[in-house]
Parts: sequence; structure tokens; C-alpha cells
Amino acid sequence: MKVIQSLLEPCDRATYGQKLRDAAEKLGVSVRSVQRLVKRWEQEGLASISKDSRADKGNHRIGSFWEDFIIKTYKEGNKGSKRMSPKQVAVRVQAKAREIGDDKPPHYRTVLRVLEPIIERQEKVKSIRSPGWKGSTLSVKTRDGEDISVQYSNHVWQCDHTRVDVLLVDQYGELLSRPWLTTVIDTYSRCIMGINLGFDAPSSQVVALALRHAILPKKYGAEYKLNCEWETYGKPQHFYTDGGKDFRSNHVQQIAVDLGFVCHLRDRPSEGGIVERPFRTLNDQLFSTLPGYTGSNVQERPEDAEKDASLTLRELEQLIVRFICDRYNQGIDARMGDQTRFQRWEAGLPEVPAVIDERHLDICLMKASRRTIQRGGYLQFENLMYRGEYLAGYAGETVAVRFDPNDITTLLVYRQENNQDVFLARAYAQGLETEQLSFEEAKASSRRLRAIGKTLSNQAIHQEVLERDALTSKKKNRKQRQKEEQKMVRSQPDKSAEQPASSLPELVEPELAQPGVEAHFDTELFAPIDFDELRGEW
Repeated sequence: MKVIQSLLEPCDRATYGQKLRDAAEKLGVSVRSVQRLVKRWEQEGLASISKDSRADKGNHRIGSFWEDFIIKTYKEGNKGSKRMSPKQVAVRVQAKAREIGDDKPPHYRTVLRVLEPIIERQEKVKSIRSPGWKGSTLSVKTRDGEDISVQYSNHVWQCDHTRVDVLLVDQYGELLSRPWLTTVIDTYSRCIMGINLGFDAPSSQVVALALRHAILPKKYGAEYKLNCEWETYGKPQHFYTDGGKDFRSNHVQQIAVDLGFVCHLRDRPSEGGIVERPFRTLNDQLFSTLPGYTGSNVQERPEDAEKDASLTLRELEQLIVRFICDRYNQGIDARMGDQTRFQRWEAGLPEVPAVIDERHLDICLMKASRRTIQRGGYLQFENLMYRGEYLAGYAGETVAVRFDPNDITTLLVYRQENNQDVFLARAYAQGLETEQLSFEEAKASSRRLRAIGKTLSNQAIHQEVLERDALTSKKKNRKQRQKEEQKMVRSQPDKSAEQPASSLPELVEPELAQPGVEAHFDTELFAPIDFDELRGEW
């Protein structure tokens, strides 16, 4: 009636046209429908807008199966501490339809109509209306001009780096520097999915480590003192980042192809608020309370920051994990109503994420390089000679090799077929099958051997590493101590969910002797090294 009355008021033609368009938008119909409505009003009066009730009013024409599924999903999703919105129920309906092969599932408006009586009863009990998630569905814009509408959890992940404003020390109390923190955020729920903390500057390898942590289920020991588990995991459909070279690298693109998600770059820097906001929260609520805090700029830097520094990298990592699990992911975001970030992530899942084999992730996240197979199935990499059992038949071909930077004694060899890398075999460093040698150690040893004019070989490189470690164990520079601290964090026992056994050889290191525990050593492998004799041979 109000709309019609406004249209009956005298006005010029242009104003009347605008009123018609406004009326159509307000009533949710076309302009032509509004014109017909006005005409009926002029002919019939009030009777023209009184609607006859349908005989089946209050009944839903979607069948009992879908009605029961919608109501059950909503009630289960709001049981106890869980929270689920009607839109999240609609996502579950779409997933169920794909599962059973129904090509005409109930629309979101139908889901809303089914749940409306239940929601109204809940509102009457609470005496207040639940605000829900404010605003419309979030959309992110890519550099290619594409708009991605974020519909559910694990749909779009974002990633970024920041320098932590806390000075760290090594295990002996010697000052190191500020570490880098990389986070992976789920755009839909704002949950932090995974992190990487270390002294290495942002790179494709750092991004890969953060992605690996986000994808895998996470379990932590009692030393972390967690009240809540870090239960987020899975795989994104879209990976949304800034245009840094670490995100544009072939390494990250290869990971995306292997795991089946698409990489996108942000259209403008201002669109990175979702992934940058947690850094400010961490800084305000955690880092600023820690010893060695440097402040966010030079002017705010405390005078005693260097003197107060006392945390190691491992201790900081434990504090960050505890903050994320117990506070950040369990906190309520203003845009999500009464759902915590974790509740929104859990309720927004179309289906339970599949657990990806950890060994498969190890393959995907290794760096890649290209080499030519030599006669007999041999190939050379970083001055080491490798041999693969089935590579002899591919002599002369150029192949891709992937490796773990922390241990290059094993290479994974791939051949390109139909624009895809197909796995051929594992190649092992000759004479080093039971050892562990990092990429950086191998490069440093090669430089040292060249400087003294010695022949490069597997045995010479390995022996040089052993000798250098023995000679420099008492005096190490800051860079070496940083790498040592970082290695301690990354080499902690993996307490992730049980994964299938790997076909890669297990590297077992001897445990330190403890009271009441008899340590067993291979006396030949761990026999003392006579360095004077070795120098004489050289």
C-alpha cells in the first residue's frame, strides 16, 4: 500500500520513472509488474493487493528427504558449542546432492524457508536476534580481473610473511636476530591454517613449508600446554597472495599443479587485510608482552631490547602455537556473529577434508632441478654422483630431480610426458645411502675443497663436512647458530596423524645415553676420526 500510495502522488515523468524503479526493487518484482499492480489498484481498490492463501501454504514441495536432511544438518551443526548458519546448511545440501547424483537440489531460499520456523523459535527463546555474519558473501578480486566468491571453508586460502618484532637468542644465550613468520589463512573463517617460523627470508621454500603445515593434521605434545587442539587441515581450491616473487615462483606453481589448486595474485595491495590482520593481533596481544620485544618501528624500540632477549626459536614457536590454538582460532570475529573462527571453519566445510599422504606432500614440496642421465644410470648433482636402479635405460635423457634441502642424499627423478612429470625412480648418492647431508653443507664443502685444490667426490665432500663440524663446533658465527636453532625446531618428532609408511629409507640417529638406558652404537660407523691422518693423505 505504501508503495502504491507513493506512485499515486503527482510528479513529473522522470520522477515517476525513478519511483517505479525504486518500487520494483523494494517489492522484488519487475517494473512492468508494478505498473500492472497500480492499474489493478485503480480498478479494484484494496481487493487488488489482497493475496489468496495457497491450499498447500506451510508445506514444502522438496520432498521429505531434503526437508529432514536440512533440519537435521542445522540442528547437528548448532548442537553444544557448534554454530552453523542457514547458508552453511545450503552448502552441505549442494555437497549431498553431488554425492547422490541429484541435479536439482533445494536452493538456498528453500533452505531458508524450511529453517525459518526453527530460527524464529530460537529467537523468541533468546529474546534477541542473532546478528549472524554481517554483510554479503565475501568476494576477492584477482590481478586477472576475476572475482572469486568465497562460499565455504578451505575454498580460498591466503598467505603472507612478517618479521616478528622479538629478538631471539640461541640455546647458549647468544643474541641472534628477529625471525620471519609465515601464516596461511582460510578466507571464509579467518582461521590460521598453518605457519612457518624461522630465520630464512621469504622464499618459495618457506611458502612450501607453511603450506605443508596447513594441509596436514596437526598434533602437539604436552610441552606446548595446549587447552585446544589445532584441528584445521585440508587443501584449498584457490591460493590468493600478493605478487611477490616467492609466490610467483615455478616451485609454488608446481605444488599447485601437483595438489590440484589454483594460484591467484591480488589485484591491489589494499586487498590483503584478511591475511595481514592476524599479524597485528599477534603483535598487540603476544609479541609486545615478550622479552626482547623491539616495537613495530625504530622510534618505539625499547632501549633494553637486546639485554632482555631470552627466548629461543623453539620457545617462541611454542608460544605462537599456543596463542593460535587457544585464543586466535577460538576467538569470535565481529563479522561472524556468535561463531568462533574455528566453529565457522568446521560448520563451513562442505565435506570432511581428505587427509593427504604426508609422503606425497614431501614429494610435492621439494625443490626441482634438471639433469642429464649418464651411462649406467648415473647422474651428477651438486658435485655428488647418484645412481638409480632403473635409470640405465634412459641414458642421455634430461630429467627433473626433486630433493629435500635438509637431505640431498636421495633424489626423486621424473621424466616429462605429455607436459607432466612422471616419476621414474629414486637415485641415491653413492656411498652416502645411510648418511644425511643438507644442500647448504654440500655446497660449502665443494667450495672448500676447490679452494685447497682437492678432487671433488662423494667421499671427499662427506669427510670434509665431518671435519669442519668438529673444528668449528666451539666457535660458530650468528648465521651458523641461526641455522642450528632452526634445524632444532624443524627436526622435532612429527606428531601428526599416522601416515602410511614411506618407501624412502629411514635415517635413524643414535639417541643420547640416559641413566638406566643402554645406548647401542655401530662402532664402525661412529668410530673416532683421525684428522691428522686424513690431512696427511690429502
